[in-house]
Amino acid sequence: MIRAFRNLVERQISKAQAEGQLQGLEGEGKPLPDRKGEAFEDAGLAAGMRMMAQAGVLPEEFPLKTQLSAARREYATLTDPDARKAAMAKISDLEMRYNMARDARKSFFR
Repeated sequence: MIRAFRNLVERQISKAQAEGQLQGLEGEGKPLPDRKGEAFEDAGLAAGMRMMAQAGVLPEEFPLKTQLSAARREYATLTDPDARKAAMAKISDLEMRYNMARDARKSFFR
């Protein structure tokens, strides 16, 4: 089965070369990027994150993490008990949404 898959891949590559689909690609003629830092990561996760970064897309959890940090800094400056209570509710909501987004991304890439 492995040989059959390899043959299929080789045929698809040969077909793409014959049709000129492998010409003018981004990074053509340049050395491959150094990705030693990804050696201990899941290859699928690393590839998915690279594709998202190249497309300019951020996972939902990243903006939520930024909002969470800002909410915590704001909470530290408050002195009014009612305002602190409202800020803590906001922090709790952001933490819940952040954890849900992170777990959803992790389960998607598994």
